[in-house]
This record gives sequence, C-alpha cells and structure tokens, in this order.
Amino acid sequence: MASPIPSSTVTDVTSAVAIKAEKVSVYYGSNLAVKDVYLDIPEKQVVAFIGPSGCGKSTILRCFNRMNDLIPSARVEGSIVFDGEDIQGKKVDPVELRRRVGMVFQKPNPFPKSIYDNIAFGAKINGYQGNMDELVEKSLRGAALWDEVKDKIQESGLGLSGGQQQRLCIARAIAIEPEVILMDEPCSALDPISTLKVEELMHELKTKYTIVIVTHNMQQASRVSDRTAFFNAVATDQGGKMGYLVEYDKTQNIFSNPKEEYTRDYVSGRFG
Repeated sequence: MASPIPSSTVTDVTSAVAIKAEKVSVYYGSNLAVKDVYLDIPEKQVVAFIGPSGCGKSTILRCFNRMNDLIPSARVEGSIVFDGEDIQGKKVDPVELRRRVGMVFQKPNPFPKSIYDNIAFGAKINGYQGNMDELVEKSLRGAALWDEVKDKIQESGLGLSGGQQQRLCIARAIAIEPEVILMDEPCSALDPISTLKVEELMHELKTKYTIVIVTHNMQQASRVSDRTAFFNAVATDQGGKMGYLVEYDKTQNIFSNPKEEYTRDYVSGRFG
C-alpha cells in the first residue's frame, strides 16, 4: 500500500550543523525521483541513509556535493546550505565544493597509478605546497593503511586487495582536507574483514570529519552511525518510484523505538 508523504521530518540536532537540506526534491527529466527532504547533518558525526532500493538515498547524498550536476536530465529544487551558503547558487564552484565535500564510491576506484601518486594527484591539482611525502604518509595513516603499504607505495594501487583499495580511496579523499566525506555503499563490494576495518576507520575519522554513508546493511548503520535517516518510496503514475524521507533520528531511536510504522516494519525485516 502506498504511504502518504509525511510532513517535513526534522529532529533537533544539538551539535553544529554541517549541511542543512530544506524541501529538497530531485527530478530526472519530468520524473520526480525524491520529494521534499528536510535534513540537518550535524558536524563530526556519522549519519546513515537506509531504505529499500530506489528510495533516493544515493540521489540525496549526491546532492550534497552536486554530483547530480553530471547527469544532464537531473534537476534539484530546494535549499542545501553548507558553510552558510546555498551550494546550488551560481557563485558556488562545484569543483571547490567537491574538494570540501569529498566522495567515496561503492566500488573502489583507485587511479591506475602508484599508491603514492593516488594520494598526491588530487593534492597537486588543488595547489598543495607543503611536503608531499608527509601528506602521503599522513593520509595513509589516517585511512589506517600506512603500515600495510609503506614498503610498496611506488607500486600500483590496483595491486591492492579490494578492502585496501577502498581505504586508499578514503586516504585520497582526506588528502585534500575535506570537511565532509560522503560514502555511497562503501563496503558493499568488500569481504567481512575489510568491511570491519572500514567501519573502524569511520569511528576514527568522525573526530575530524562529518560523514554521511548510504548503506543497505542495517547492522552496519546501527554499528557506525550516530543518526539514521530512513527513506522509503511510493509508486508513481509513470510506473517509477518516488522516494521520500520517512524518519530521521538518533540511530538508537530508529532501531529500538521508531516513531513511524514504516520505519518499524523496515528495521524489523518485514519489507525491503
């Protein structure tokens, strides 16, 4: 049965807000993909987006650093404020925004370069003037990878295991000193041991960065996040799906005492 679209779902956030989304809707052509999302992403916390496929989790995530700009048919409405400015404004440089709001994708995508150059490449493009050797080591340490690769940093990043490649991509992201790191299903292609290492890394990184993660793994969301946003979708007259935010709260509340019946049904495994 289709769910009615709830009124704006906002929960008070006591810490400073890193990103504030108000009435954000995303269209692909004439199709409304996600409707009226309100979210406050608090600084230096991990926020998880959960929900069934096609509910708009990744679509909203990509709004936060304007990755949807790369899709010709995409159109974003509403307000997304970062550092006091609506990021969709004409004065905002998307390239600079993506330096400050980094992204780690579902499938590890290291450059076909050495481990060292994977880290150094983005820093050079962004005009880094400091000691590159120190930056590479600091970034790899920050991604809990240095001890594993310090003797082979001139070897190709493509020779690493899947889990190591994903941590290399995280190291590459933090090398350019972002304020926010977006992670789109970062562990879905990894084995359980590598997944655990990435989850442990998230706990360490949130002391310095704000992290937003999309995950289909509810156990992962409950382990790594401070707050969780549950999205759902309804069928449209065009035969597609329209996503919407059902509930956003502290992770403990979402999983143990959700306010909405749809949230309760999803986290209990009744659908999804």
